[in-house]
Amino acid sequence: MTDRVLVTGASGFLGSAVLRKTIERGYAARVLVRPNSPRANLAGLDCEIAVGDIRDRAAMAVALREVRYLFHVAADYRLWAHDPDEIIRNNRDGARMVMEAAREAGVDRIVYTSSVAALKPREDGSDADEGDRSDMNRAVGAYKKSKVAAERVVEEEIAQGLPVVIVSPSTPIGPRDIRPTPTGRVIVEAAKGNMPAYVETGLNLVHVDDVAEGHMLALSKGRMGENYILGGHNVMLKEMLAEIARLMTRKPPRLSLPRAPLYPLAYVTELIARLTRKEPMLTVDALKMSKHKMFFSSAKAKRELGYATRPWRLAIADAVNWFKVSGYL
Repeated sequence: MTDRVLVTGASGFLGSAVLRKTIERGYAARVLVRPNSPRANLAGLDCEIAVGDIRDRAAMAVALREVRYLFHVAADYRLWAHDPDEIIRNNRDGARMVMEAAREAGVDRIVYTSSVAALKPREDGSDADEGDRSDMNRAVGAYKKSKVAAERVVEEEIAQGLPVVIVSPSTPIGPRDIRPTPTGRVIVEAAKGNMPAYVETGLNLVHVDDVAEGHMLALSKGRMGENYILGGHNVMLKEMLAEIARLMTRKPPRLSLPRAPLYPLAYVTELIARLTRKEPMLTVDALKMSKHKMFFSSAKAKRELGYATRPWRLAIADAVNWFKVSGYL
């Protein structure tokens, strides 16, 4: 009998990539989606759809029936919210409910999608690894705090014997970013020519399909209780914007802005966002985070899982091309 796999968050960006890899491997795929979730990323895929919320115990119990493996990918991936505590509750309490339901269902193996947001970037700009753990006091912003809190919940379950492997993606980019994610929004705005300047910072870019493949490797090869960074290449924001400009045959932004004068603007954009309920492009937390280069090492995943990634420029190109054909540009 074909092993059944449940993927949470499969209608989203990363979750849909993990779902595709699951189907490619020949598993019987089931997805859990909320009633109001857009399902464009599920179109044409051979999967069973269970409707419900990860925080609903009864829905989780139904979704996990006869499931052998679980990918818990679902997360509230917002860098700003009208109620910041909502992000923390969604990710922390969702992780707790999913892990408890998986224990009750007797799932054989779980891959939990954490994030490098739960790690602490190094002050000297060198590559952080799985040992650079953050905490709620040092994490900047509701999203990072939520991923720290959720990861600690999962670690508590691991300590009680739950068979979980943790993976920590860096900054996935690529096709099917329908929402789009915060990084996807930057790509769209840069491609439109709406980002004439930048701040000096860096991030770790990785193709979403490579991260999805890393999930499959974690399922088959990962050590229980271990955390594996699924990153790609460290890239300065200036380089990233220049590559997007090149793909769009635009001039790259050349103006580097200091952070200090941007804080008043960030406060204003957040105030406007509170009135419009639309996520702002510039936030105070984003400025605070930009002080550190978000550079990470995937050496452990490469060594233990055989994880590999394509060049970051190919990931950017795939993202830009998808946004083009999907009508975002």
